[in-house]
Amino acid sequence: MANTSTRRFSRVLLALPFILGGMEAVRDPGPRVEEVKATGVPIPEAAVRVNGIVMVAAGIALAFARLPKRAATILSLVLLPTTLAGHAFWRESSPQKRAGQLTHFIKNLAMIGGLLSVRNG
Repeated sequence: MANTSTRRFSRVLLALPFILGGMEAVRDPGPRVEEVKATGVPIPEAAVRVNGIVMVAAGIALAFARLPKRAATILSLVLLPTTLAGHAFWRESSPQKRAGQLTHFIKNLAMIGGLLSVRNG
């Protein structure tokens, strides 16, 4: 029983950044639009909002164990390009900005690892 409770709690914790971040992207896409525009994605504001909607929907599905493996797969697929475009530490010239982006990059990789663990568990 404790294993089930722990698993449930860990899915909620893993889903939370996607739900909150997705809601923020839908509500205020502004800060992310320039990063997306730089990648050449057409209609960057719409892309940011659609990405946010996908993160909220899949995050809720993961948190409430509704097709959790599929939700984890979707979130990992959404997070990978977001990580590469949004936290490109290798493009930063300032050591302080590079360190900050590297931290976010590694954090996102850890989240992908957690999602893959749900997917394969």
